[in-house]
Amino acid sequence: MDVKRLFIGGQWTTPAGSGTITAASAGTGARLGSVPEAVDADVDEAVRAARAAFDAPGGWPEWEPGRRASAMLRLADALETRGGLTARTVSAQNGMPISTARPFEGAVPAALLRYYADLATRAPSEERRAGLPGGSTLVRREPMGVVTAIMTWNFPQTIAFFKIAPALAAGCTLVLKPAPETVLDSMVLAEAVDEAGLPGGVVNIVPGGPEVGARLVSHPGVDKVSFTGSTSAGRKVAAACAALLRPVTLELGGKSAAVVLDDADLDPLTERFFMAGLLNNGQTCFASTRILAPGSRYGEVVEFCTAMAGGAVVGDALDPATQIGPLVSARQRDRVEGYIARGLDEGARLTTGGGRPAGLDRGWFVEPTVLADVDNASVVAQEEIFGPVLTITSYDGEDEAVRLANDSAYGLAGTVWTADPEHGTSVARRIRSGTVGINGYVPDIGSPYGGMKSSGLGRELGPEGLQAYQQLQSVYQP
Repeated sequence: MDVKRLFIGGQWTTPAGSGTITAASAGTGARLGSVPEAVDADVDEAVRAARAAFDAPGGWPEWEPGRRASAMLRLADALETRGGLTARTVSAQNGMPISTARPFEGAVPAALLRYYADLATRAPSEERRAGLPGGSTLVRREPMGVVTAIMTWNFPQTIAFFKIAPALAAGCTLVLKPAPETVLDSMVLAEAVDEAGLPGGVVNIVPGGPEVGARLVSHPGVDKVSFTGSTSAGRKVAAACAALLRPVTLELGGKSAAVVLDDADLDPLTERFFMAGLLNNGQTCFASTRILAPGSRYGEVVEFCTAMAGGAVVGDALDPATQIGPLVSARQRDRVEGYIARGLDEGARLTTGGGRPAGLDRGWFVEPTVLADVDNASVVAQEEIFGPVLTITSYDGEDEAVRLANDSAYGLAGTVWTADPEHGTSVARRIRSGTVGINGYVPDIGSPYGGMKSSGLGRELGPEGLQAYQQLQSVYQP
């Protein structure tokens, strides 16, 4: 797939620069295709188009919610017909197993559009409140304006629609910047937007690297920024938005704990445990990769994790049987291998994996790896590895388990594993993270998702996700 034009203002336009971004196969390193690399002039044009679409009399923000919802449903249909293509394109680029890409990348975007299209028609845009000491106040929810949405590469389309769907429902217009590692699927999205007949300028796409992102974040024509990526990059985005007093939503890194309680029966939950910790080859921000096991059952938990990871099918991301595919790039593989070596140097015990799988000489593969006897203060227990690596740490009593779970700079997610879900919920209430799963973990599109501490600011999904793209106006009346 070689695309020569950018999707700006509802049209396929000639880019201002001559550079391109080449996408490579995570499984072989082979060239998959290319897209134009946006330059400053393209960014400026995309923001102008989004601003014109927002400010036009009778334009997108002034459409009745039902009319906007109809357009969103057309886009959902257009994406759904391309679901298989989107899933394959993402898998080829970032190594996501196709068995994961189909229900996530191929289906979640349409589901999010339908959820927010329905919510837009039901959520009141105005509310009248009794005034104190008298009169009344009309409280209005208005669209924020032009939104810059910057996505990462691990779930490129799912994450994109965490932002696109509520922003459209609110009446905002968008300029999207996909990650350089996964640019081809953004062109499939552009084709769907074009087919759905959204007004020109409502959705614009400018592929590029950090320079493009920085220009968008600080652009004077932008009203709101939504960013998903690393905590280090998120701090820079936050600083730029703070200087401009610009609203920002940040979904950043994680180092989530899986708290295994002493009554847990893990064998029937193997598939859920695998998904919670090793989904998408561990390239998942909410992954519970930091296993906390009770001392009384420590050996049993180590044996369970070792068998689970060691028995995973490693191979071609496009093979439906594959459970662990390649990492997104050679750089990411080097990073993960570096963390494994660091963990061993710090005294961890390797129980499975630790190297490159035999027979897979091309691509960026790392064996699913388990490091036992890990000190929670060690680097591998504190820093986000973003690969198929689980660490196991022993605890003595639930109070220590909670203390260890909270002994992290991050607070995005976590899991509790127990035969008593009610008791598990009481433990979850003590964990300082934005989300916690009991005996499994899958984000719920109808509930808020986001992090505490260094894992971000604000929330996506649910009604709260819609509110993130709205601003309030109070009209006081006698």
